[in-house]
Amino acid sequence: MALSFFGLAVFLFLTLDSDYTSTPVYAATSEGVEITYGSVLKLMHEKTRYRLHSHDVPYGSGSGQQSVTGFPNVDDANSYWIVRPSPETSAKQGDSIKSGAIIRLQHMKTRRWLHSHLHASPISGNLEVSCFGDDGNSDTGDYWRLEIEGSGKTWRQDQRIRLRHVDTSGYLHSHDKKYSRIAGGQQEVCGVREKRADNVWLAVEGVYLPVYESK
Repeated sequence: MALSFFGLAVFLFLTLDSDYTSTPVYAATSEGVEITYGSVLKLMHEKTRYRLHSHDVPYGSGSGQQSVTGFPNVDDANSYWIVRPSPETSAKQGDSIKSGAIIRLQHMKTRRWLHSHLHASPISGNLEVSCFGDDGNSDTGDYWRLEIEGSGKTWRQDQRIRLRHVDTSGYLHSHDKKYSRIAGGQQEVCGVREKRADNVWLAVEGVYLPVYESK
């Protein structure tokens, strides 16, 4: 495995807030695990089963920012994302995430943020989805509103979700249209403004922080 759950747990331990270092982190091994801010996870596109993925390869068109794709293999370190709150909120590491919350996803390996804007995506011409910024550089182009399908109010691993981009109103989307060159075999990730079956994602592999309880 490219990056083990143990390696993820070590990463989290080294980056946790000081009040959290005595609390164990754990790998999600069954459905229903609650997802909290600070957790590291992979998002799987429900329809194609590809994981949301990025790598330090720029788009050759559009914004020229770091590309985001769908990746077919489960065991790949470039598919891990850290769930962060928007900086305008009082939400902190270990807090639950409710439907309707505005979240950010930080690519664990490159530290850039899942981002979108009005540039056209390379294959379908929809809204481009990229990675942009760094630990100290984030803007509203990184904001995504969590929409939980069904009656659930708090994000859990077994729940079907959509992520709607705040600035463009585009849903995080993928389909079976694949790249043939730089990211050969990987499929396009883009934004579309219509609610479709191809907008649905599931949290799968990851290391999740338990819900923070103040002392």
